[in-house]
Amino acid sequence: MRFGLYGLHRDRNVDPGVLARRARLAEEAGFESLWVGDHIALPAGEGNPPRLEAMVALTYLAAVTSRVRLGVGLIVLPQRQPVLLAKQLTSLDVLSGGRLTVAIGAGYVEPELHAMGVSLAERGARTEEYLAVMRALWDAAPSFDGRFVSFSGVVQYPSPVQRPHPPIVVGGHSAAAYRRAVRHGSGWYGWGLDVDQTAQALRALAETARGEQRPEGLGELEITITPPGPPDLDTARRYAEIGVDRLIIELEGIDDDAVDSVIASVGETLADQV
Repeated sequence: MRFGLYGLHRDRNVDPGVLARRARLAEEAGFESLWVGDHIALPAGEGNPPRLEAMVALTYLAAVTSRVRLGVGLIVLPQRQPVLLAKQLTSLDVLSGGRLTVAIGAGYVEPELHAMGVSLAERGARTEEYLAVMRALWDAAPSFDGRFVSFSGVVQYPSPVQRPHPPIVVGGHSAAAYRRAVRHGSGWYGWGLDVDQTAQALRALAETARGEQRPEGLGELEITITPPGPPDLDTARRYAEIGVDRLIIELEGIDDDAVDSVIASVGETLADQV
C-alpha cells in the first residue's frame, strides 16, 4: 500500500511558502505521491476556495521536491488542448526526473466545460481522441487525423523520461470510465469511496475487463482510491485487503492548523505499518 496526498494546490496552500513547506514535509514523512486537481473555472456562488492551475502547481512542486511522485488528477481532458497538454506533461516529466503520473477524466461541470468551448455531449468522444493525440505525439508520430484534432508534419521533443509516456490513470465511476481504464489505463482512480463502495467498483471493473481487450503491455490495473476522510490503520488495511494499491488522502475538511500534524502522522504511521 502506498499513500498519496491531495490538495496542496488549494486554500492556504496557494501561498508559495506554505506550499513548499508542506510538500517537503509530505516527502519526508514518507508519502509516495503528491496530487493536484484540475478545475479552471467553477460555477460562481458555490464558495469555491482559491486554487492554483494544475500544470503550474505541479511545476512548482517538481522544483521544491526531489523524490516524491507528482500526480495530476483528475485532469479534465476534454477541456485541454491535447497538443499543448502533451508538451506540458512531457516538460513536467523531464523537469521532475520522471516522477509524473497523469490521471484523466471526462469532466462533469457543464458551465466549466462550456467556458472552455466544450459541450457536455462531446466530452467522452473528446477524451478518447485527445488521449490518442497525446500518445501519438509521445511516440513521435508526425501526423494525426481526428474529428477534433488534426496535424501533419510536426513532432515534439524531448520525449518523456518515462517511456513510452508517464503512467495514465483513468478516473470515474461510470461504465464508460471503467471501459476506458481497461482499454487504456495503467490504473483506475476512484474518488470519495469507502471500503464497501470500493469493493463494489472493483467488481464492476472486473466485470468490464471480462468483456474488453486489454493491451498486454499495460499489465495489471493499479487501483487508487481517495477515501471520504483520513483513514485509521484498520481501515487502510481493509482497503489493502480488497486490492487497493494506493490511498490518496484529501486535505479538504481538515482545519488548516492541523494539516501539518495530519501530514506527519499519516505519512509516518500508515506508511510504516500497512
